[in-house]
Amino acid sequence: MANIAVQRIKREFKEVLKSEETSKNQIKVDLVDENFTELKGEIAGPPDTPYEGGRFELEIKIPETYPFNPPKVRFITKIWHPNISSVTGAICLDILKDQWAAAMTLRTVLLSLQALLAAAEPDDPQDAVVANQYKQNPEMFKQTARLWSHVYAGAPVSSPDYTRKIDKLCAMGFDKNAVIAALSSKSWDVESATELLLSN
Repeated sequence: MANIAVQRIKREFKEVLKSEETSKNQIKVDLVDENFTELKGEIAGPPDTPYEGGRFELEIKIPETYPFNPPKVRFITKIWHPNISSVTGAICLDILKDQWAAAMTLRTVLLSLQALLAAAEPDDPQDAVVANQYKQNPEMFKQTARLWSHVYAGAPVSSPDYTRKIDKLCAMGFDKNAVIAALSSKSWDVESATELLLSN
């Protein structure tokens, strides 16, 4: 990797480690390989959101052209959010695309992602199904996002009603992740979710 990128990432890596947010357990970054091209980030779900209490892991890939081009970031932890793919973890956020500036750092990226969890942009969605639910049925969106945070990110327990529906379909022999995705996308209707699972 180009020297400028390595020097820069080393400096930013230290900046995150020494940051107030890291000491408060809000953000975290670890090396995946020795040459600083791949990092593992982690952000805490913001308070007063369905993600509160969860910890979300991120894959961060640093391009050769860093800091002139943004890092490639995606969620490893599954999450239910209009601007993040519930399947691949891909993120729709302007600073990771055309609004990137060379003055931005790993710390600003992690904090921007944390802010995105607190303030979704449903009109610029990465996941149309989630965005639709967010707009049409905000309460169901909150419950669904909370359930995903509980199952995948270790947040406190969520809706017992949703948990019962998951257990019911899992008892029929379906994979738990597939069941959660099907119920979430079918507005927690067991019948439609079953049809979807059977059609796959």
